[in-house]
Amino acid sequence: MTGRPPLRQAAAGIIIAVLAVLVLAADQFTKHLALDNLPYQEPVPVLGDFLILYLTKNPGAAFSLGVGVTWVFTIALAVVAGVIGWLAATRVRSRLWAVALGLLLGGVLGNLTDRLFREPGFAVGHVIDFINTPWMWFFPGMSPAIYNVADIFIVSMMIAVAILVLVGLHFDGSREARAKDEQSGAAASDSPQTTTED
Repeated sequence: MTGRPPLRQAAAGIIIAVLAVLVLAADQFTKHLALDNLPYQEPVPVLGDFLILYLTKNPGAAFSLGVGVTWVFTIALAVVAGVIGWLAATRVRSRLWAVALGLLLGGVLGNLTDRLFREPGFAVGHVIDFINTPWMWFFPGMSPAIYNVADIFIVSMMIAVAILVLVGLHFDGSREARAKDEQSGAAASDSPQTTTED
C-alpha cells in the first residue's frame, strides 16, 4: 500500500546533525585551503572563464549587499539555524526533509561560523568567498557573484525545500494528495468500524 514508514524522531535528528556537520566541515576546510593557497583578490583561472578561484572577504550578503549591517546577517543566520534545530527536534520525520534541512543547516552554520569568529570581530566577521563562475550571471552592470561551499548548499537546498513544499510533502512524511484521499475514503464509508493508523 505505502512505502517505508516515517523516521523516528531521533533518527531524523541524527540525519540532520550528521549532514550539517559534514557540510560545515567541508565548508571550513575549503575556506582554510583558500586562505592558505590563494592570492587575495587576484583571479586564478582553473577552467578558463568557466571556473575561477578568487579569494575575497565579504562583509555583506549576496552581491555584497548590506556591507554596513553585517550583524543583521549574523542574527538572521542564527535564527535560521535555530528554526532548523527546532524542526529537527519536534517535527521532521521525512527522510527527504531530513536530508534537505541537514544540508541547509550545514551551509547556514558554515557562514555563521565566519560571521562569529573571523575578522574583524565577533558577530561582524567577513565571510570567506573564493568560487567565481562568471557564466552563471547574466545581469548587465552587476559583477558576478563570488561564493563558497556553504552558499552552494544554502541555495541548492532552498530550491529543494521549495520543491518539497510544492509537491505537498509534509514534515512527517505524509503527502497532501494522500491526506485528501484518506479524507474522501473516510467520508465514503459510513460504517462505524474502528480504523487503525499506519
